[in-house]
Amino acid sequence: MKPDFKRFVGQVAVVTGGAKGIGGACALRFAQEGANVAILDVDMKAGEENAKACMAEGVEALVLNCNVADETSMQAAIDAVVNKWGRIDVLVAAAGIYSGKPLTEVTMKQWQRLIDINLTGVFLSNRAVAPVMMKQKSGSIINISSMAGKTSFPASAEYSASKSGVIGLTRTVAMDMAPYNVTVNAICPGNTVTDMVVKEVSVQVSAAVGMSPEEWIQMRANDAPLKRLAEPWEMGGVAAFLASQDSRYITAQSIEVDGGIIMT
Repeated sequence: MKPDFKRFVGQVAVVTGGAKGIGGACALRFAQEGANVAILDVDMKAGEENAKACMAEGVEALVLNCNVADETSMQAAIDAVVNKWGRIDVLVAAAGIYSGKPLTEVTMKQWQRLIDINLTGVFLSNRAVAPVMMKQKSGSIINISSMAGKTSFPASAEYSASKSGVIGLTRTVAMDMAPYNVTVNAICPGNTVTDMVVKEVSVQVSAAVGMSPEEWIQMRANDAPLKRLAEPWEMGGVAAFLASQDSRYITAQSIEVDGGIIMT
């Protein structure tokens, strides 16, 4: 859904995992509201496609090949953004992957790869933008966690651990950044219609519980009081709110955007 207002004209938004999915929707939402957007991703083809959509909104867009789990890669990407625009007003740390097997089948390689991307990647992005925002004495950091950070489901040990870690990290970063007028919050999406949920999560988790992927997706939709999965643009709308002036007194929160599924 395209907003009919622009709250971020002249600002700069950085989105990790900004090529597609929730990150892609966040990047497009900030562009629709007037921000110049930096898309940090390893999928350059999808990144370029989303950048075209952003630029069609009349803003500038920069696509940077960035491995969020690599300290040097992350710092180089943030430096490139600052060199181009001189500031960073918003960070959305959305890059993430899913892997899941029953606990006794989870290998150390599988565990470490997911933690490196989903948790260490958020840490590195937050740390890299912090000096920029501290110098500006303004900014908003929005970390994408998950409902799995507050509850869980079978065959998701490493995923749930990483997303719980994002919530804890968000609270600590919020404390560190508060003296500089920088807010830091997490969004905890419910199951959302993205490639990761439809093509990866549903396949791996459904196999662990003896269901088909289609049955699992329908079950998750039915579990929510709203009786559907979320759309990526709905997460983009929450991210835009958290970066706007309307939410300047909201920080250190992990906001559930899950159709009410956790309360059930």
